[in-house]
Amino acid sequence: MSDASWFVDFQDVWLAYNAELLAEQNFAVEAIDLKIKQGEFIAIVGPSGCGKSTFMKLATGLKMPSKGQITIGGQAVTGPLKISGMAFQASSLLPWRTTLDNVLLPLEIVEPYRSEFKTKRKEFAERARQLLQSVGLGGYEDKFPWQLSGGMQQRASICRALIHEPQMLLLDEPFGALDAFTREELWCTLRDLHARQKFNVILVTHDLRESVFLADTVYVMSKRPGRFVVQRHINLPRPRDLEVTYSKEFGDIVHELRGHIGAIRQTAVA
Repeated sequence: MSDASWFVDFQDVWLAYNAELLAEQNFAVEAIDLKIKQGEFIAIVGPSGCGKSTFMKLATGLKMPSKGQITIGGQAVTGPLKISGMAFQASSLLPWRTTLDNVLLPLEIVEPYRSEFKTKRKEFAERARQLLQSVGLGGYEDKFPWQLSGGMQQRASICRALIHEPQMLLLDEPFGALDAFTREELWCTLRDLHARQKFNVILVTHDLRESVFLADTVYVMSKRPGRFVVQRHINLPRPRDLEVTYSKEFGDIVHELRGHIGAIRQTAVA
């Protein structure tokens, strides 16, 4: 594929957090080469502190590389991206706003929606209602965050990240604080949203089962300074049902990835 055909293109990207660390050649991530196709779902796994969250800051344009170049959506990244949405482990819903108003928040503060918000509020609210309906939150539009379960709050958080119809969704441990059953429900919610809307997804997770169930490709990061040491294509057919997580093929992939991370941890101890 030509460079122009990649939606995300990291070319030999290194990041030191400040000039002093750069002078010491102390990098948080190094030699990141990554090419992602339009609509692809990738997951990034690795030991704690390996640079996964640093990578996300680079992918959103919140941090600029010390070396190398990042191109997303055909444009060089020079600052925070407007074409991306983000959701984190903490849903961070504003407690004084209803579910609907929390979801609408990006449209109130991000251009070009901000300047149209008052005149198009009804249209935007309908879009938010449809999105909430699609993740099973129909009827909860007027509830406040404290009236929602943790899983419901996280569904609302994902809706908020998608309301401005971004081309890329960045998820940093979005389901890490939830119980196993709720987590699996939200895997299916995300699977269905991605199948319908075909946005790119970059998921950072510690959950290997989650990465294999959701992603087209899983990348394993080394210990700090983080670099990608394994690229594992997940050839399980789509759409994937939770039943696949009990299959030998699925278990073998999870076991393989666990072996890679175990080897990284051993080298870190050694």
